[in-house]
Amino acid sequence: MFDKQRKLLLFVVFSTVFLAGIFVVSLIQQAHDLPLEEEVPASDLANILERGVLRASTNYNSTNYFIYRGEPMGFHLELLRQFASSLGVGLEIFVSNDLDENFDCLLFGGGCDLIALDLTVTKSRRQTLQFTEPHSQTRQVLVQRKSNASTQAASDDGSIYISNQVDLAGKTVYVQRNSAYVSRLQSLMEEIGDTIYVVEMHEDMEQLIEMVSRGDIDYTVSDEHIARLNSSYYSNIDVHIPVSFEQHLSWAVKPGSVDLLDAINEWLIDFKQTRQYSSIYNKYYRNPRGVFLAKSIMHSQGGGRVSAYDHYFKQYADMIGWDWRLLASLAYQESRFDPDAVSWAGAFGVMQLMPGTAEAYDVDHDSPVAEHIRAGANYLRWLDNLLSEHIVDDQERLKFVLASYNGGIGHVLDARRLAEKYGKNPNVWKDNVDYYVLNKSKPEYYKDPVVRFGYARGSEPFNYVNEILERYAHYLNALAG
Repeated sequence: MFDKQRKLLLFVVFSTVFLAGIFVVSLIQQAHDLPLEEEVPASDLANILERGVLRASTNYNSTNYFIYRGEPMGFHLELLRQFASSLGVGLEIFVSNDLDENFDCLLFGGGCDLIALDLTVTKSRRQTLQFTEPHSQTRQVLVQRKSNASTQAASDDGSIYISNQVDLAGKTVYVQRNSAYVSRLQSLMEEIGDTIYVVEMHEDMEQLIEMVSRGDIDYTVSDEHIARLNSSYYSNIDVHIPVSFEQHLSWAVKPGSVDLLDAINEWLIDFKQTRQYSSIYNKYYRNPRGVFLAKSIMHSQGGGRVSAYDHYFKQYADMIGWDWRLLASLAYQESRFDPDAVSWAGAFGVMQLMPGTAEAYDVDHDSPVAEHIRAGANYLRWLDNLLSEHIVDDQERLKFVLASYNGGIGHVLDARRLAEKYGKNPNVWKDNVDYYVLNKSKPEYYKDPVVRFGYARGSEPFNYVNEILERYAHYLNALAG
């Protein structure tokens, strides 16, 4: 009897321990399968705010993004600047007229947070992209050469004038590769019950419109607001035949970028109600002068120049080992390329040399612009040589040279001494020396014993460095080296 009870008790204990072990193992397995809180990836918006920079892709044409007389401009560039400002971050632009490259930049590790284009919202695109609130609307129209008169069926050169969508049967239409025009023409084929021969081209919308005007091709398809704008320049093109209903144009973000999408939509819904948005839209899409400017030699698309002095920038930038576009960006910051500019402090000319510096390099108010650029380049080289014994890294030293050109080498050296005193790196600009340059107008800093050159309005050199380098990045995007 006792043996039976003992065996029963041992069985119960063993069973309890065994079941408890299974339960513990199960809990461990469940805990292992659950992601830890720190393993949850940060949202795209959180990453942008942490890095302090919004990275966007757009394309290069007479409305979206370009350089005119040294100034980066464009509908999408201005919207992006407004949105980035609302987030309190900087802006980096990736530029390509190849839609595949724009999509790759967003979806396949290219580093873009969003695509800022006139992207037509389509069902097929929704499978791979998340679209924002529309920034505008348009419809697709056929672009062709005008006929001799409204009653004639042939254009001046003998090509068939299309007066109805049905007339496109059997015709060849050239459109940008992977654009929404391809799918729209495929749908139109179903609607008219006949074949339209669609040829996908690497050229963008505006280049194809120009090809129609020249007679290289007979037909293309464009967004109406772009087509109408270009028709003010190419007087022989007709843009009156629609091939679609009104459609939304939007930006796009990666699938899953919920926080970024919400932030864009919240900002865009409000911004579209402002006069500022209307002003930006009208500036680029309702001002025929814009297309004429695009043909100017001072337009990055038309003539590929930023100033009348580009050849001097190239000559003297090469002398000091700079990219000419960086020297041009500095000159634009100083004078907007105006050789007659004179500052309140007495700096003059394209390079805004102070009288003492100008005298040291043998130039005056009457010296040719080329001599002013030569003198400015030589002064930059002197600053670079002076700082090179302290700051070895070329890219870091560049920022110190720019700040010194604007605010004076003495104030920059003061900021380096302050940085060193307060435990920052005196050889690194961002978040180190730039802080003390910016704050050198405060008594606690300009009265510090290590300071030798006293008060400085530090916001000017601080912003000067950032603005020149930002503009230089735009010049790299839009101007040939």
